[in-house]
Amino acid sequence: MAEKILVVDDERDIANLLEVYLQNENYIVYKYYCAQDAIQCIENNEIDLAILDIMLPDMSGFSLCQLIREKYTYPIIMLTAKIEETDKITGLTLGADDYVTKPFRPLEVVARVKAQLRRYKKYSAPAVEKKAKPELSYHKLRLNTQTHECLLEGEAVSLTPTEFSILQVLLENTGNVVSIEDLFHAVWKDEYYSKNSSTITVHIRHLREKLKDTSDTPQYIKTIWGVGYKI
Repeated sequence: MAEKILVVDDERDIANLLEVYLQNENYIVYKYYCAQDAIQCIENNEIDLAILDIMLPDMSGFSLCQLIREKYTYPIIMLTAKIEETDKITGLTLGADDYVTKPFRPLEVVARVKAQLRRYKKYSAPAVEKKAKPELSYHKLRLNTQTHECLLEGEAVSLTPTEFSILQVLLENTGNVVSIEDLFHAVWKDEYYSKNSSTITVHIRHLREKLKDTSDTPQYIKTIWGVGYKI
Protein backbone atom coordinates (compact mmCIF):
# COMPACT_ATOMS: atom_id res chain seq x y z
CA MET A 1 0.00 0.00 0.00
CA ALA A 2 1.30 3.43 -0.92
CA GLU A 3 2.42 5.64 1.94
CA LYS A 4 0.49 8.85 2.58
CA ILE A 5 2.47 12.07 2.78
CA LEU A 6 1.10 15.33 4.17
CA VAL A 7 2.59 18.48 2.61
CA VAL A 8 1.77 21.85 4.18
CA ASP A 9 3.30 24.98 2.60
CA ASP A 10 1.63 28.28 1.69
CA GLU A 11 4.10 28.77 -1.17
CA ARG A 12 2.02 27.05 -3.80
CA ASP A 13 4.86 26.55 -6.26
CA ILE A 14 6.87 24.66 -3.65
CA ALA A 15 3.90 22.60 -2.46
CA ASN A 16 2.97 21.73 -6.04
CA LEU A 17 6.58 20.81 -6.88
CA LEU A 18 6.85 18.49 -3.87
CA GLU A 19 3.52 16.92 -4.80
CA VAL A 20 4.76 16.10 -8.31
CA TYR A 21 8.04 14.58 -7.15
CA LEU A 22 6.40 12.55 -4.37
CA GLN A 23 3.64 11.29 -6.66
CA ASN A 24 6.34 10.21 -9.11
CA GLU A 25 7.58 7.93 -6.32
CA ASN A 26 4.04 6.52 -5.99
CA TYR A 27 3.25 8.25 -2.70
CA ILE A 28 -0.26 9.47 -1.96
CA VAL A 29 0.02 13.21 -1.29
CA TYR A 30 -2.30 15.37 0.81
CA LYS A 31 -1.36 18.94 -0.08
CA TYR A 32 -2.50 22.03 1.85
CA TYR A 33 -1.58 25.69 1.93
CA CYS A 34 -2.65 26.40 5.53
CA ALA A 35 -2.58 24.64 8.88
CA GLN A 36 -6.32 24.50 9.56
CA ASP A 37 -7.05 22.52 6.40
CA ALA A 38 -4.14 20.22 7.24
CA ILE A 39 -5.49 19.61 10.75
CA GLN A 40 -8.79 18.34 9.31
CA CYS A 41 -6.84 15.99 7.06
CA ILE A 42 -4.76 14.74 9.99
CA GLU A 43 -7.89 13.98 11.99
CA ASN A 44 -9.61 12.12 9.16
CA ASN A 45 -6.76 10.22 7.49
CA GLU A 46 -3.91 7.91 8.39
CA ILE A 47 -0.71 9.79 7.65
CA ASP A 48 2.72 8.14 7.29
CA LEU A 49 4.87 11.30 7.16
CA ALA A 50 4.37 15.07 7.30
CA ILE A 51 6.35 17.84 5.59
CA LEU A 52 5.62 21.17 7.27
CA ASP A 53 6.70 24.66 6.36
CA ILE A 54 7.59 26.82 9.37
CA MET A 55 5.98 29.99 8.02
CA LEU A 56 2.26 29.34 7.54
CA PRO A 57 -0.45 32.04 7.30
CA ASP A 58 -2.70 30.84 10.14
CA MET A 59 -0.40 28.89 12.46
CA SER A 60 3.33 28.36 12.66
CA GLY A 61 4.74 25.06 11.49
CA PHE A 62 6.21 24.68 14.97
CA SER A 63 2.73 24.77 16.51
CA LEU A 64 1.41 22.31 13.94
CA CYS A 65 4.35 19.99 14.63
CA GLN A 66 3.62 20.16 18.35
CA LEU A 67 -0.06 19.45 17.72
CA ILE A 68 0.79 16.35 15.70
CA ARG A 69 3.23 15.09 18.32
CA GLU A 70 0.49 15.16 20.97
CA LYS A 71 -1.15 12.19 19.23
CA TYR A 72 1.11 10.72 16.56
CA THR A 73 4.66 9.42 16.20
CA TYR A 74 5.05 9.38 12.41
CA PRO A 75 8.06 11.29 11.01
CA ILE A 76 7.92 15.06 10.54
CA ILE A 77 10.24 17.00 8.24
CA MET A 78 10.31 20.77 8.69
CA LEU A 79 10.87 23.23 5.83
CA THR A 80 12.58 26.48 6.73
CA ALA A 81 13.58 29.46 4.63
CA LYS A 82 16.01 30.57 7.31
CA ILE A 83 19.54 29.33 7.81
CA GLU A 84 19.43 30.24 11.48
CA GLU A 85 20.32 27.32 13.73
CA THR A 86 17.65 28.34 16.26
CA ASP A 87 14.84 27.45 13.83
CA LYS A 88 16.29 24.01 13.23
CA ILE A 89 16.82 23.36 16.93
CA THR A 90 13.30 24.57 17.78
CA GLY A 91 11.77 22.17 15.26
CA LEU A 92 13.77 19.21 16.52
CA THR A 93 12.98 20.08 20.12
CA LEU A 94 9.24 20.08 19.38
CA GLY A 95 9.45 16.60 17.91
CA ALA A 96 10.48 17.01 14.27
CA ASP A 97 12.75 14.28 12.91
CA ASP A 98 14.53 16.30 10.24
CA TYR A 99 14.65 19.69 8.55
CA VAL A 100 15.29 21.03 5.03
CA THR A 101 16.46 24.57 4.33
CA LYS A 102 15.02 26.40 1.32
CA PRO A 103 15.96 26.53 -1.47
CA PHE A 104 16.31 22.77 -1.76
CA ARG A 105 16.58 20.11 -4.41
CA PRO A 106 13.31 18.15 -4.65
CA LEU A 107 15.22 14.88 -5.02
CA GLU A 108 16.97 15.55 -1.72
CA VAL A 109 13.59 15.93 -0.01
CA VAL A 110 12.44 12.67 -1.61
CA ALA A 111 15.59 10.94 -0.31
CA ARG A 112 14.93 12.21 3.20
CA VAL A 113 11.30 11.09 3.00
CA LYS A 114 12.39 7.59 1.99
CA ALA A 115 14.95 7.43 4.78
CA GLN A 116 12.47 8.58 7.44
CA LEU A 117 9.84 6.11 6.23
CA ARG A 118 12.35 3.25 6.35
CA ARG A 119 13.09 4.07 9.97
CA TYR A 120 9.41 4.49 10.81
CA LYS A 121 8.51 1.13 9.24
CA LYS A 122 11.24 -0.52 11.27
CA TYR A 123 10.02 1.28 14.38
CA SER A 124 6.37 0.33 13.80
CA ALA A 125 6.85 -3.19 12.46
CA PRO A 126 5.45 -6.18 14.36
CA ALA A 127 7.87 -8.36 16.24
CA VAL A 128 10.08 -10.46 13.96
CA GLU A 129 13.21 -12.46 14.52
CA LYS A 130 16.05 -10.01 15.09
CA LYS A 131 19.68 -10.16 16.08
CA ALA A 132 19.10 -7.42 18.61
CA LYS A 133 18.17 -8.36 22.14
CA PRO A 134 14.37 -8.21 22.61
CA GLU A 135 14.80 -6.06 25.73
CA LEU A 136 17.50 -3.61 26.73
CA SER A 137 17.64 -2.22 30.23
CA TYR A 138 19.62 0.00 32.55
CA HIS A 139 18.51 0.72 36.12
CA LYS A 140 14.81 1.66 35.91
CA LEU A 141 14.84 2.09 32.10
CA ARG A 142 13.47 -0.66 29.85
CA LEU A 143 13.47 -0.66 26.04
CA ASN A 144 11.69 -3.43 24.10
CA THR A 145 13.10 -3.65 20.56
CA GLN A 146 10.28 -5.92 19.37
CA THR A 147 7.23 -4.06 20.65
CA HIS A 148 9.11 -0.72 20.51
CA GLU A 149 8.00 0.23 23.98
CA CYS A 150 10.01 2.35 26.38
CA LEU A 151 9.32 2.14 30.11
CA LEU A 152 10.78 4.30 32.87
CA GLU A 153 9.97 3.09 36.36
CA GLY A 154 7.17 1.04 34.80
CA GLU A 155 5.60 4.05 33.10
CA ALA A 156 5.41 4.29 29.28
CA VAL A 157 7.59 6.94 27.63
CA SER A 158 6.50 8.20 24.21
CA LEU A 159 9.47 8.37 21.83
CA THR A 160 9.72 9.37 18.19
CA PRO A 161 11.33 6.79 15.86
CA THR A 162 14.57 8.80 15.84
CA GLU A 163 14.67 9.08 19.63
CA PHE A 164 14.00 5.35 19.98
CA SER A 165 16.84 4.52 17.54
CA ILE A 166 19.32 6.74 19.37
CA LEU A 167 18.40 5.29 22.77
CA GLN A 168 18.61 1.75 21.40
CA VAL A 169 22.13 2.32 20.06
CA LEU A 170 23.26 3.78 23.39
CA LEU A 171 21.72 0.93 25.41
CA GLU A 172 23.26 -1.68 23.10
CA ASN A 173 26.60 -0.13 23.99
CA THR A 174 25.97 0.39 27.71
CA GLY A 175 29.17 1.38 29.50
CA ASN A 176 30.94 2.29 26.28
CA VAL A 177 31.20 5.70 24.61
CA VAL A 178 29.40 6.01 21.27
CA SER A 179 30.97 8.73 19.15
CA ILE A 180 28.75 11.24 17.40
CA GLU A 181 29.99 9.92 14.05
CA ASP A 182 29.12 6.32 14.96
CA LEU A 183 25.73 7.44 16.30
CA PHE A 184 24.99 9.20 12.99
CA HIS A 185 25.96 6.11 11.03
CA ALA A 186 23.92 3.76 13.22
CA VAL A 187 20.76 5.89 13.19
CA TRP A 188 20.78 7.51 9.74
CA LYS A 189 22.70 4.74 7.95
CA ASP A 190 23.01 5.33 4.21
CA GLU A 191 21.50 8.80 4.01
CA TYR A 192 23.81 10.84 1.83
CA TYR A 193 23.05 14.31 3.11
CA SER A 194 25.23 15.91 5.75
CA LYS A 195 24.17 16.77 9.27
CA ASN A 196 25.89 18.60 12.06
CA SER A 197 26.35 17.74 15.70
CA SER A 198 23.52 20.02 16.83
CA THR A 199 21.01 17.54 15.38
CA ILE A 200 22.18 14.81 17.75
CA THR A 201 22.50 17.32 20.60
CA VAL A 202 18.85 18.35 20.32
CA HIS A 203 17.59 14.75 20.14
CA ILE A 204 19.71 13.88 23.19
CA ARG A 205 18.29 16.88 25.05
CA HIS A 206 14.76 15.78 24.18
CA LEU A 207 15.51 12.23 25.33
CA ARG A 208 16.86 13.52 28.62
CA GLU A 209 13.70 15.54 29.22
CA LYS A 210 11.55 12.47 28.64
CA LEU A 211 13.77 10.33 30.87
CA LYS A 212 13.74 13.04 33.57
CA ASP A 213 17.50 13.18 33.20
CA THR A 214 19.92 16.13 33.37
CA SER A 215 23.27 16.81 31.74
CA ASP A 216 24.79 17.94 35.05
CA THR A 217 23.93 14.82 37.07
CA PRO A 218 22.89 12.25 34.46
CA GLN A 219 21.34 8.97 35.56
CA TYR A 220 21.21 7.57 32.04
CA ILE A 221 22.79 9.56 29.20
CA LYS A 222 26.22 10.98 29.96
CA THR A 223 28.03 13.41 27.67
CA ILE A 224 31.69 12.62 27.01
CA TRP A 225 32.86 16.01 25.81
CA GLY A 226 34.57 16.02 22.44
CA VAL A 227 33.73 12.36 21.87
CA GLY A 228 30.07 11.42 22.15
CA TYR A 229 27.61 9.87 24.62
CA LYS A 230 27.24 6.78 26.75
CA ILE A 231 24.73 5.05 29.02
